[in-house]
Amino acid sequence: MAESTTPTPVPDHDVAAEVVELCRDLIRIDTSNYGGGESTGERKAAEHVAALLDEVGIAAEVIETRPGRANVVARWGGSSSAATAERGALLLHGHLDVVPAAAEDWTVHPFSGEVQDGYVWGRGAVDMKDFDAMLLSVVRARQRAGRAPEREVVLCFTADEEAGGHDGAQLLVENHAEWFEGCTEAVGEVGGFSTTVRGRRLYLIEAAEKGMAWMRLSARGSAGHGSMLNDDNAVTRLASAVARIGAHDWPVRLTPTMQTLLATVGEVAGVEATPANAPALVEEFGAAARMLGAVLRNSANPTMLEAGYKVNVIPTDATAHVDGRFLPGFEDEFFATLAELTGEGVDIDFVSRQEPWETPYDGALVDAMTRSLLAEDPEALVAPYLMSAGTDAKHFTKLGMRSFGFAPLRLPDDLDFTSLFHGVDERVPVDALEFGARVMDRFLDHA
Repeated sequence: MAESTTPTPVPDHDVAAEVVELCRDLIRIDTSNYGGGESTGERKAAEHVAALLDEVGIAAEVIETRPGRANVVARWGGSSSAATAERGALLLHGHLDVVPAAAEDWTVHPFSGEVQDGYVWGRGAVDMKDFDAMLLSVVRARQRAGRAPEREVVLCFTADEEAGGHDGAQLLVENHAEWFEGCTEAVGEVGGFSTTVRGRRLYLIEAAEKGMAWMRLSARGSAGHGSMLNDDNAVTRLASAVARIGAHDWPVRLTPTMQTLLATVGEVAGVEATPANAPALVEEFGAAARMLGAVLRNSANPTMLEAGYKVNVIPTDATAHVDGRFLPGFEDEFFATLAELTGEGVDIDFVSRQEPWETPYDGALVDAMTRSLLAEDPEALVAPYLMSAGTDAKHFTKLGMRSFGFAPLRLPDDLDFTSLFHGVDERVPVDALEFGARVMDRFLDHA
């Protein structure tokens, strides 16, 4: 694997000149997160990011929350004006870890950072070393040019986001909250990317996230010989609960964020958005409907089963894992329904439980995101959406920050972008990276 190197300095005015090489360099540093505390670690990537910031005179600190699990934090910019002080500081955050990748399944090696067919290929190209590279490119160019933002910015690059952030953002919030003192708003993944609806380009800004309930279901019964009658079978009890959960048809529930998004799509489609036609409106997004369709309802997907050790032995215990996701405002409905579906004799323990969040889609920061996108793509539409998965925003919102997902990318109409998250042949268009850097530069002028 190639060693990461510091890019050659670039002209002050070109905020996008470094972004591709920065992204390639980060991809080449394997930061695979296998879950359960097993990881290659983010230390090398964190030291690389800290060096890039230090090189342009931004003092960065590497914080290890556990051995090898490293985060980078830095404060940048800020003026003494009353208006700036009133708004507080802005947190810009991205994570350094990635999910694993099997090289034999890929067209190119997942940690090569290869540029091919107009794309940067590799694990993390869209989740989310692309945004890390955008931030670094913009920050370095602005710092060289003496264009630090008037509003104070906290830069944070975290560990362990791909396993819930427990060894990253969570421990930063719990043990190093002084770094985020004064932060009132936060921007990270996943949003700002474009989709196409009936020929209109539409940029989606994340303004809400589903809550997360990773659950372990366990049943106990009476062990015995597989040839005999047994009406206290743990496997049967657990399997019935899992089947009920997996087959449940959750009702459509629209939060304010999705009402706004579907109203925008309804205008393009020439219909009024209602809960009844919400699934049909989501289908207007094409391949992106796999993600957006998941935020019309609560969901619970069984993902793992384990029981027994021999075919003719009825085991005492059986376990299953379920990935539950619940909408902001519908938490009580989710857990009440889950308890009913699970039934008696099956216990539920939480591997990880994180609350949903939703912020109003208004204010100066929303205006700044919208203006920066439209300055680069004037004919586009911009609207909020609700994210089906979780991000580090779940932890930072605990400190009272309003959070948004805004990693701007102008994407080809025919690119199945959502399939690239954690997918084989993950890649990001070179021109989308450059677009994102320009948009982020404009955003910092107005944020």
